Amino acid sequence: MDIYFPIAEMSLNALLLFGMGVGVGVLSGMFGVGGGFLMTPLLIFVGIPPAVAVATEANQVVAASVSGALAHWRRGNVDIKMGLVLLLGGLLGSTTGVFIFTWLRQLGHIDVVISIFFVTFLGIIGSLMVTESVRAWMRARNPSKPRVKLHRHIWLHGLPFKMRFRHSKLYISALLPFGIGVFVGILSAIMGVGGGFVMVPAMIYLLGMPTSIVIGTSLFQIIFVTANVTFLQSVNNQTVDIMLALLLIFGSVIGAQLGTIFGAKLRGEQLRVLLGLIVLAVGFKVAWTLVVTPLELFTLGAGGS
Repeated sequence: MDIYFPIAEMSLNALLLFGMGVGVGVLSGMFGVGGGFLMTPLLIFVGIPPAVAVATEANQVVAASVSGALAHWRRGNVDIKMGLVLLLGGLLGSTTGVFIFTWLRQLGHIDVVISIFFVTFLGIIGSLMVTESVRAWMRARNPSKPRVKLHRHIWLHGLPFKMRFRHSKLYISALLPFGIGVFVGILSAIMGVGGGFVMVPAMIYLLGMPTSIVIGTSLFQIIFVTANVTFLQSVNNQTVDIMLALLLIFGSVIGAQLGTIFGAKLRGEQLRVLLGLIVLAVGFKVAWTLVVTPLELFTLGAGGS
């Protein structure tokens, strides 16, 4: 059953896209991630133009983040003050990122830049996840070995403009979370992701936030940052395909419920290794598309249209 998507200017099988939404939703439920860093490359693989894939996937991230943030809010796992500082940086970064996106699209380089970003970050994050999971598995086999501290004080913690974040039990420079927000906001605009796969480790290892508060606080700011990306992409580039977004959201909502059930049957180390391997596989696939000779050497279309 093919459906024509007006913004993407192509017809695709609706069941295939729905199945992709369900699949990424299952991963989201199993691993507690938004799934944007997997869905955007998958959309590109099936033929969606990268610019449309990035802008449209931000809609799905908004929906997933609202659901997750509300659940964490009810449990008291959201540091509002920290979230607002991250949000200020995220709004600045995402707005800047959309203008960079528009500029690169006008030059005709946006497709390559998106692919390079995904290869770089998926490779780094996937490798770190697999390495950390293997170490956790080794520690479980040798519990007598001393544990390494997750958070260490470095020169960044001596920066000015210190603020007290009582909910997270931190007294640090506001420049740190603000800078993280700016960086993740730029990634959100260019890659069509929420940025949680970068933000969560940064909040744990760099800021030293309690793990129980990190995910809810991250989701809180991701809602507004990705909403900003969606609005600006729609206004500046007209690359948000609502029909495609609704189909993906519907599938991911169903998949997330299934993923929650499956995830309860696996240990944490097993989940992280599996997710890390999936991330690396997608990264390798994106890298392959950069170096392989395309089937069609010439395409019609202007970078700025």
